[in-house]
Amino acid sequence: MSEPFRNRRFRPVPPALRPRRQRSAARVVVTDGTSVLLLADTDPGLPGSRWWVTPGGGVDPGETPGATAVRELAEETGLDVTPDRLLGPVAFREVVHGYSDQVLSQSELFFVLIVPAPFELRQDGLTEDERVTLAGWAWLPLAGLGAQAEPVWPSNVAELVAIAARPEVWPLDLGQVEESTLPVE
Repeated sequence: MSEPFRNRRFRPVPPALRPRRQRSAARVVVTDGTSVLLLADTDPGLPGSRWWVTPGGGVDPGETPGATAVRELAEETGLDVTPDRLLGPVAFREVVHGYSDQVLSQSELFFVLIVPAPFELRQDGLTEDERVTLAGWAWLPLAGLGAQAEPVWPSNVAELVAIAARPEVWPLDLGQVEESTLPVE
């Protein structure tokens, strides 16, 4: 498991005292062309918080981003694929996540996996922390993702699916963004 999440207590820390961590990560946009697989994530230090994310996580020492994407996909969904099934990286960004117990700065690479149809997840590979924070999953329609009651991170998932068909624009620079349950500043 990647270092930033070891020994998390999931208890609120005063904003000025939240530890700051940094890592590289790989994320996978899984789509059948009309819907996208998203995981419901939470911040246990902020009861009632919930948002949607793509599968993915931190790059372990000695691991390539493609290997990370494949490993995280297997752990979080039960789907085993080889790296050559992934398109990309289609995009990259720098993101800061402010949680109630820490601030995480992440360099992310996004891959896309096209599947023939939605499938049922197996999440028996979740880490201990993921068992605490993840609160479900869903195949959500690409059309109307911005109309979700809960945030979708990244907010431009549909754009990532669209550029998967345009390798000449890879990797798209998505810039710097903050996605936080508790703002960083």
